[in-house]
Amino acid sequence: MTDHFPPQQADRRSGVGRILISIYIVLALAATGRSVYQLIEKYEQAPLAYSLSAVAAVVYIFATIALIAPGPIWYSVAQWTIGFELTGVIVVGMLSLFMPEIFAHPTVWSYFGAGYLFVPLVMPIWGLLWLRKHPEKEA
Repeated sequence: MTDHFPPQQADRRSGVGRILISIYIVLALAATGRSVYQLIEKYEQAPLAYSLSAVAAVVYIFATIALIAPGPIWYSVAQWTIGFELTGVIVVGMLSLFMPEIFAHPTVWSYFGAGYLFVPLVMPIWGLLWLRKHPEKEA
């Protein structure tokens, strides 16, 4: 079987990288399913919260694709996307603690991802550290 990815990409798709990508896939599917349902069925109840959950879903999808795809451009996309994710988790987490009235219902990132066992807080930290340890090599 021929691998169509360059050798440096195999590093990102093996070992701990494979676990990281697998968890991002689960987060992407969970956040997408939740946000689609909420936007269709309950949007009027909490438009900000449900819109933020949709943003989280898109971020997880892009992060997953960027972690899998080869090349320095996708490596940069992974860094920026996961950095944005961490910023979102921290900002929404702080807002949900100190201004809970702005969220009628929780988002994926509310209370630093407490509804998802804090995985949304841990994943971007882990992802950024892992990317830093495994920089994209020149072809």
